[in-house]
Amino acid sequence: MLVTVAVSEVMRTPVETIQPDATVQAAARRLREAGIGSLVVCENHEPIGIVTDVDVTGLVANGGDPAATAVEAIMSRPLLTTGVDDAIEDAARTLRENDVKRLPVVDEAGAVVGIVTNTDLAYFLPHLVRMGRDEAPETPPERVDVRVDTAYEADDWTFEYRGDEGQIDVGDTVRFSKTISEADVEAFADASGDTNRLHLDDAYAEGTRFGERIAHGTLVAGTISAALARLPGLTIYLSQDLSYLGPVPLGEEVTAECEVVENLGNDRYRLRTAVTRADGEAVLDGEAAVLSDPIPETA
Repeated sequence: MLVTVAVSEVMRTPVETIQPDATVQAAARRLREAGIGSLVVCENHEPIGIVTDVDVTGLVANGGDPAATAVEAIMSRPLLTTGVDDAIEDAARTLRENDVKRLPVVDEAGAVVGIVTNTDLAYFLPHLVRMGRDEAPETPPERVDVRVDTAYEADDWTFEYRGDEGQIDVGDTVRFSKTISEADVEAFADASGDTNRLHLDDAYAEGTRFGERIAHGTLVAGTISAALARLPGLTIYLSQDLSYLGPVPLGEEVTAECEVVENLGNDRYRLRTAVTRADGEAVLDGEAAVLSDPIPETA
């Protein structure tokens, strides 16, 4: 960042508070009326905890009586806070390292003056909400050279070609499998510019029809291209038609399978293409046309 943004510039105000001896029923009513997800619990104006809608529903789900249970019995404590003048990078790191979604903001006297959530910070720091700057990146898979037509293979990829290694023919099939990791999704977002929060923001994605972050459809479709790259020769895409059938959660292994169904002449071929998840659920279906050129002699 070129300038430091303080928490005070992104926090939400005013803050809804509640006494620790108030009933959970009263807290639930306050949450519903205000249309919010949490209340800061204060005792003598000092913040001591936080109660969320999840805490309330958890009590009810476990058979508790909201009208007879005090807020202090279900609130989270000790309370994590951030200072009004703290940098938003520090607040984002606190959220992530403690696996919480919101932080009350306090002034120099310790009074609550606002609240900041990971959704608020994601507008400014989409990467830092997910990974602190001091953390080391994941160790990339080992790269190995095993084919003349690919620059490298990774040890966690698998592929299989059934057919004549020297010439494509109708009936040949090729499969490519890999796990779509969080790092893959974040790298694709940076490379493509598709920073839709459905792919990058856990809290945001939880409120969607999917209930969790999912991989970009185009990223998943890229495994078809990976499979085609492992056909004999230098494979060049001519066209690709796709139907998106289902989502791919982060950390899911997918397998792209391509079958040559027609020789179009002049080294051009039509293929049936599909991608499935590890449980066999189809997520992509379509057809592709490719051109197969000879491998350059300098390869």
